[in-house]
Amino acid sequence: MSASPHNYRNLLEAVNSLRSRGYDYDFHFEEACLHCSKIGESFTPDDLKITEYYRFEGMSDPEDNVVVYAIESNNGHKGVIIDAYGAYSDEHKSAFLSQIKVED
Repeated sequence: MSASPHNYRNLLEAVNSLRSRGYDYDFHFEEACLHCSKIGESFTPDDLKITEYYRFEGMSDPEDNVVVYAIESNNGHKGVIIDAYGAYSDEHKSAFLSQIKVED
């Protein structure tokens, strides 16, 4: 699968589309892993794959520079995580995400 099979105008459109396609969970980076509060599980990079991702650049505000990742766990949990890039990025979160395999 292509990393970006759809074209979205904004972050909200991308997230809504992913939700409609079964990416129901919200992943949060904490303590060197991705955590999903809804199911009470934590995941390492080896437990996950990135199935799609979309980058959005704010036209006038650098705080709007984000990437939304569609992620699936080895046990079938599908969700999203949003990461800023540029001046507002979390280097630990970005480093963690870079370790997750991107599905072809």
